[in-house]
Amino acid sequence: MWRVLALWLACIGQAVAQDAVQRGEYLVHAGGCVSCHTVPNGTPFAGGRALATPFGTFYSPNITPDMETGIGRWTDAQFLQALRQGRRPDGASYYPVFPYPSFTNISEADALAIKAYLFSLPPVQQANRAHDVGFPFSWRFLQTGWRLLFFREGPFSADPSHNATYNRGAYLVTALAHCSECHTPRNMLGAVKPSLALAGTRDGPDGQPVPNITPDRATGIGDWDTSDIVALLKTGRTPEQGAVKGAMREAVRDGLKFLTDADLQAIATYLQAQKPVAAR
Repeated sequence: MWRVLALWLACIGQAVAQDAVQRGEYLVHAGGCVSCHTVPNGTPFAGGRALATPFGTFYSPNITPDMETGIGRWTDAQFLQALRQGRRPDGASYYPVFPYPSFTNISEADALAIKAYLFSLPPVQQANRAHDVGFPFSWRFLQTGWRLLFFREGPFSADPSHNATYNRGAYLVTALAHCSECHTPRNMLGAVKPSLALAGTRDGPDGQPVPNITPDRATGIGDWDTSDIVALLKTGRTPEQGAVKGAMREAVRDGLKFLTDADLQAIATYLQAQKPVAAR
């Protein structure tokens, strides 16, 4: 009897673990992890992808479960600390080029599902590349002041004045997909400007322009309907049949196109409900 019970519990545990891995894979797509942590034509999630900023060039880390060069030794608590608090296992702050100001809003369950998926992947031994950041930004301890000024720890809290679809879209846009990190202009210290959230910027990732995705009719997506937004997120094509470029092309190819229609509809609903901001 006890042996049968043990086998039954083991099967339940395996099913739960497999469900977490599958859920984590979906969330990794939503979070755009592949594009940021993979060099072109490189091994997925092995890191080394360069991101040029006004403060220097940053290189993404290896997030495969390699024990020496990846995150294979990380505990659940350390993974949550990185994703939701922006701190390395040794307690030092990450640079906000890692979008922890958005990821802090990810729920604990979703964060651990992401970890479960990453730890199901083959480990890749590839040492992390040092950031090319000049003085004084190379002094990591200065991040303490930056955090005091600009970082507000999550998690996400649903808005009771809106329905479930809106709140699901809010969670995807502000937490997992971290859309504001690319679509919002930044101040001289590299923090996003909340008053211009999602209004686009001339100086996006790698210095490329990023469009306004607020519902402003003149400079944003105010003339788009829900199906236009969903189609772009699935195919990378605009209503005028133009193709998205740069980081957004990768975001669609490696992530957003894998989301369910319900989640894409939720993103569209949230975007259309935002305050229009006129910004070219």
